[in-house]
Amino acid sequence: MNARLGDRSGFDAVQARAYFNHASMSPPSRAVRAAVLETIDSYAALGAGAWMHWSERRALLRDRLARLIGARHADEVVLVPNTSYGVIDIATAIDWQSGDRIITWAGEFPTNVTPWQRAADRFGLELEFLPAPCVPTDGAPLDLEPLARALRRGARLVAASAVQFQTGLRMPLEAIGALCAAHGALFFVDGIQAVGAVPIDVDAARIDFLACGGHKWLMGVEGTGFLYVRSARTAALRPLVAGWLSHEDGAAFLFGARDELRYDRHLRGTAQVFDVGVTSSTGFAALDAATASLEALGPAVIHSHVQPILDALERGLTAEGFRSVRAADPELRSCILSAIPPADLDLADCARGLSDRGIAVATPDGHLRFSPHWPNDLAQVDLALDALREWISMVRR
Repeated sequence: MNARLGDRSGFDAVQARAYFNHASMSPPSRAVRAAVLETIDSYAALGAGAWMHWSERRALLRDRLARLIGARHADEVVLVPNTSYGVIDIATAIDWQSGDRIITWAGEFPTNVTPWQRAADRFGLELEFLPAPCVPTDGAPLDLEPLARALRRGARLVAASAVQFQTGLRMPLEAIGALCAAHGALFFVDGIQAVGAVPIDVDAARIDFLACGGHKWLMGVEGTGFLYVRSARTAALRPLVAGWLSHEDGAAFLFGARDELRYDRHLRGTAQVFDVGVTSSTGFAALDAATASLEALGPAVIHSHVQPILDALERGLTAEGFRSVRAADPELRSCILSAIPPADLDLADCARGLSDRGIAVATPDGHLRFSPHWPNDLAQVDLALDALREWISMVRR
């Protein structure tokens, strides 16, 4: 599929007139659906004979994902089923010492909280929540002094989302990474609300670990994702969970040679140690097809394309009495716009009213959230705002 900004022709099955909900899930494109069928057909024809082909394709997908986040080496990326698996892998693999501190923020999606809570309970750690990041609407930078104070008290790891799921606040990863490095703390990032549509450079931001699912801004399907592990950090990890593919040459005994079935092979010394077993060939073929378009366009171009769409939506929402929580500083903006409705409008009813009129949005934690991607265009903004005005007029009558 030739990806062109603002062209949704490759998403011909989408029923919504304006799909502004990529922060929840991207509808599979025609190319993604074709990739799934191609994979199934190859297994139907060849059975086990198809496995090697799709294994090689997954290796190429790792290369692309590494490029999308600025990783230096493809072996710093491992394919996992979802963001949660990536967080759990790291939360249980760090060689924790009793009393180590983990710092995160209130308002994080539970994916980036629950595994740290379990690690704290199991290993005797302290989990500190900083106040939820206050979105600067006056053009000021994000206040990182609370983080700096917490780091001065000592911390083993800081866990942050690249983009906050309720407000769309784009966290200043390079500044956070610099603070972590200055205080000797590891830096973990939940990238699911950013990777694919917001530029991320794990090297520049000194990110040690990043987990991301494939069904949102990467535009793949559920059950796919990846984990990035900085190569300098792998030697210090002690994976709690490993599987047969976690070993060096773990599959060698399957390909003809005798005496290759051994149980003493070393665990891999890269992120591939978390590749514990057979994964979804169909799911990762879908992700491969989806990310080919993302790489062709480029996250920076996609991010720039979405901003005028959000600008127009923000103006229209404000005119109807909604309060935008979008950052004024362009550097703190993602591809999400969230707004709080006027007191006389019920948020859930508003979302249903928009859905009934063919506008797909979400309502996380008291916010009306719009999240367009590269297939959206400005004409769809008019559709959304007309639908909103029609619903408001009906309710207020």
